[in-house]
Amino acid sequence: MEKELQELFDFRVQQFVGNQRNSGDFFSKAERKLESLIQRSAEIVKAKAAGKIITSTNEDEFQKVQYLTHYQYLIKQRSHLYMEEETEERVAKFYKGALIMDEEVKPPIMDNESFTMKIDTDHEVRISYQYDRLKAVQYAERWWNTYNPAYKKFENNCTNYISQCLRAGEAPMRGHPNRGTGWWYQHTNWSYSWAVAHSLKNYLGISNRGLRAKEVSSPEQLMLGDVICYDFEGDGRFNHNTIVTGKDAYGMPLVNANTYNSRMRYWAYEDSSAYTPNIKYKFFTIVDS
Repeated sequence: MEKELQELFDFRVQQFVGNQRNSGDFFSKAERKLESLIQRSAEIVKAKAAGKIITSTNEDEFQKVQYLTHYQYLIKQRSHLYMEEETEERVAKFYKGALIMDEEVKPPIMDNESFTMKIDTDHEVRISYQYDRLKAVQYAERWWNTYNPAYKKFENNCTNYISQCLRAGEAPMRGHPNRGTGWWYQHTNWSYSWAVAHSLKNYLGISNRGLRAKEVSSPEQLMLGDVICYDFEGDGRFNHNTIVTGKDAYGMPLVNANTYNSRMRYWAYEDSSAYTPNIKYKFFTIVDS
């Protein structure tokens, strides 16, 4: 089965590079990515894909395989070259060795409705700090496709990962032990803002002590180590966060993320299966204190 999957990867890679279409194996992922790149005057000049089987089950002449794919894209934009990477979990079904079904396993979206941030009314001493953007980006690069065992791993890990990056950049924690106040992680406990996408968005929008941020109006205003928040459905509930780790040839952010594990991905996520025309964004630049 490993051989069959690698043959599938190799065939689909050609759709990213050569813009090939085949009715027998129409790959919507390639379609979305190529459309996004055209809008940015960019192209994939080389692509690679490899994967591993997570589970495999047999039933009569059917075989169901859950697998993880790691994609690498060498992207050219004007005279600028950079490497984008991402992983994707998929499930495929074979009948007598022939592929009859293959689809993405979408990560769960955490229910954020019950997790609300309280406006701080206490009088903590203001902590002075300088956000180390280089350390935050280095951490984001180190852990984009794996998990730091020093922290709890969440099923939806995107905000936990972003919080770890901010902490690596020496952003100060505060608010312990109240989970609805501040931004903090302590052993087996953490604030909602540490791990819940909507709560981190709320925290960054209201915090006036400790880790602080300023909302800006456009992505090109962001610097390395800044944060973008995503409301995919446009319903007012934010469900994903990324950290800026690079810029493209036009100065637009490239981002890293967990859950949808990716690095140096274009900030708008138009190539994501989670994208909808109703998507809304919040752009936060971290402020020194």
